Amino acid sequence: MSDPFAAIRPYNDEEVRPTIDRLLGSKDFLNAMLRLRFGGSILPISWLLRPVARFYLRRQLSDVNNVYDLQVRIKVYVERMIDDTTAGLTVSGLEHLDAKRAHLFISNHRDIAMDPALTNYALNRAGFETLRIAIGDNLLTEQWVADLMRLNKSFVVLRSVSGPRELLANSKLLAQYIRTSVQDDNAPVWIAQREGRAKDGVDRTEAAVIKMLSLSRDKRSESFGDHIASLRIVPVAISYELDPCDAMKARELSERESTGSYEKSDQEDVASIGQGIAGNKGRVHVHFGTPLGSNFESPADVAAAIDAQIVTGYRLRPANLWAYEALESAADLEGIDIAEGSCSDEEFEQRIQAMGAEERPFALASYANALRSVMELKSSS
Repeated sequence: MSDPFAAIRPYNDEEVRPTIDRLLGSKDFLNAMLRLRFGGSILPISWLLRPVARFYLRRQLSDVNNVYDLQVRIKVYVERMIDDTTAGLTVSGLEHLDAKRAHLFISNHRDIAMDPALTNYALNRAGFETLRIAIGDNLLTEQWVADLMRLNKSFVVLRSVSGPRELLANSKLLAQYIRTSVQDDNAPVWIAQREGRAKDGVDRTEAAVIKMLSLSRDKRSESFGDHIASLRIVPVAISYELDPCDAMKARELSERESTGSYEKSDQEDVASIGQGIAGNKGRVHVHFGTPLGSNFESPADVAAAIDAQIVTGYRLRPANLWAYEALESAADLEGIDIAEGSCSDEEFEQRIQAMGAEERPFALASYANALRSVMELKSSS
């Protein structure tokens, strides 16, 4: 039978070995692995080290023949990354979820690779099935990147389309794939609450994401609210004490404000992924909310409910308070918890001062806005 999702789904077990062999033959993939391990300064002699890297990776992956084998290998590197680049990872909320039932996890979006990776790790460590992860095709411009992502249970969100009719068709295909994954395959799914990272630190769900999901609803037999409940949507709040990409994001926001536009360099997304993986994150917390019910009448209602759970579940640190007070007056913290951090006031000040003067307000705002969101939710309730 034909596979309606062949263009977007993750690779299956039979495709793993041929894809690994293709990656090991890719000069671009090997160069990327060398940069990740040794930094950009390795490029002038990468031609000399590629055969060594290929030999090492071939030996490491020699007995990887299916998705599970690969994810066992990846888990080791994720654990090492957590040890090396965080001051500790904590998790809350999983006790309220059934590990035997698939859910659609919708999280805030701060980091391209780490958001789904840390959500996946937290779930897997607690005995849940690993996730099928949404990734935009704008990040898959090189074949080796697409291969690597689809090996690790990523499915493709087709955004590079020529017109509204094609966009609608792709959106329907994506919505049906997500619904099939959760309801028929009992396979959990991760998607971000918005297209693109929240570079300003404001975590808000785009109603367009919910509208996309609703394209899989059978309007003849299913109400909007019942369809939302059937997807078992769980909001996820990921909190980084420190954002490894804060300076890069501040630079972009500053340029957009001063010139009205910003043009990414060819390898900027790849650089952001590398910085997000390797950079210091301080204390990290992943909070899982409760599944949404059926009492919704519109995508805007669903988006608001997701936002409320994400803002409530976000774990604030002293850095959020310091940034807020650098931009505003002293914060009213009555009823607001500030968890212990690993970064001192002096270290945070040095981090901000290392940026250009025109970029600092944007960096501070990216930290302060998490506290602002909690204060706004508190005042409106």
